[in-house]
Amino acid sequence: MAITLTDAAADHVKGFLANRGKGFGLRLAVRTTGCSGMAYVLEFADGVEEGDVVFDDNDVKVVVDPKSLVYLDGTELDFGKEGLNEGFKFKNPNVKDECGCGESFNV
Repeated sequence: MAITLTDAAADHVKGFLANRGKGFGLRLAVRTTGCSGMAYVLEFADGVEEGDVVFDDNDVKVVVDPKSLVYLDGTELDFGKEGLNEGFKFKNPNVKDECGCGESFNV
């Protein structure tokens, strides 16, 4: 089981954590929503809760709850800019289909 970050994603998270002045790492999860069923959730992690799994990649800790890990195992998190837009991109090998707007996915 693994969650990985590209150099660009790791640098972006490190910058956010440095500007914030505190934080253990990044919490990655999924929630039920949208037309395809699930959406990614990214939050700062100030600690670890019981049952959480912690991955350390590119000097960034990624915290995932066990229910979300089933859907996220093998995901690579990237960060990119396209024109005026910038944001995280998920390369999740478990995704079978995505909605047309890109807001949700199913496995």
